[in-house]
Amino acid sequence: MVAVLDSLIRRHWDNEIGVQTLTPIRSFPERVRAWQQVSGQTMEMFIGDVTDYEFLSSVVRDFEPDAVIHFAEQRSAPFSMIDRYHCVSTQVNNVVGTLNLAFALREFRKECHLIKLGTMGEYGTPNIDIEEGYIEIQHNGRKDVLPFPKQPGSFYHLSKVHDSHNIAFCCKIWGLRATDLNQGVVYGTVTDETVGHEALINRFDYDEVFGTVLNRFCVQAAIGHPLTVYGKGGQTRGFLDIRDTVRCLELACLIPAAPGEFRVFNQFTEQFSVLDLAHHVQAAAKKLGLKVEIDHLPDPRVEAEAHYYNAKHSKLIDLGLQPHLLSDSLLDSLMNTAVEYKDRVDVTMMLPQVNWRNAKNERGRSLGTQTTAAAK
Repeated sequence: MVAVLDSLIRRHWDNEIGVQTLTPIRSFPERVRAWQQVSGQTMEMFIGDVTDYEFLSSVVRDFEPDAVIHFAEQRSAPFSMIDRYHCVSTQVNNVVGTLNLAFALREFRKECHLIKLGTMGEYGTPNIDIEEGYIEIQHNGRKDVLPFPKQPGSFYHLSKVHDSHNIAFCCKIWGLRATDLNQGVVYGTVTDETVGHEALINRFDYDEVFGTVLNRFCVQAAIGHPLTVYGKGGQTRGFLDIRDTVRCLELACLIPAAPGEFRVFNQFTEQFSVLDLAHHVQAAAKKLGLKVEIDHLPDPRVEAEAHYYNAKHSKLIDLGLQPHLLSDSLLDSLMNTAVEYKDRVDVTMMLPQVNWRNAKNERGRSLGTQTTAAAK
């Protein structure tokens, strides 16, 4: 038996910022009904907020889960950097919600396995290899294994670091079991489970707040907009196919952490720089007869534009992950999706409007009344 708990706030955030996913997304109840139809399985729905402890703890008490996959977090770095309000709302939702979940598990379901979606952004870009969660340190003749140092790059990433520390502490003092999946940037829209019904199509976010870089480049190529590379484009990160995201979650569920264990997996399969991806999309667009230019814009983020980056990611492979690597066929599929839905593109979302150096950006409410050309 599977249950889904959702506050539906993501749709509110989209309305507030004035954006929408490129692919049309059905309502939560419609998606659940579609899944039940194609799978023949029952899925319970709970509508409520993880920052409401009474609600959350009652669900844990009544449903008695064996595993909880914790996706209930505001996951956009630019959103958290808009202004004080968006920073605070991100940290409250993420940190308080995670603490509430840990307390609910301690009170009603201590043996439950907590799987929290983290981010590779917790590590930053250190000038040493990034290990999976922990690093062996030798100092003044003594040796220890310690959590890998964190250098988050936004208030969102800071909230994920707080989550990791809080969960590790709860495992230590209460004997909870938890897996922290430090995920890279996800691309792709199709999994084996979603192809069975059109209502199960995944999001394709391309805007500068919620969109990911590969999605944004594909959409820009589809509408003839130059690819917006921030700075030199040497920013390097880990990436993975959405099918591998699903498989990693499955492996974490099938092989849970031990009681009292806080384990960390780096969840990605390949590393690319932003400029690498721009060139890949440029080549994929050329196959469709699209001429695409690359523009280098001033970087609105405070980050190194050229740096060393080598992150370890072997633990999930050891558990059985067989990666889907970024291929020409996958890029062709993303480009075809972007072309298919290009009438839904809002061209005002192409350029960055959230600057990390500002305490307040005018992104969001002022754009909430804008509409796309297709909607008029």
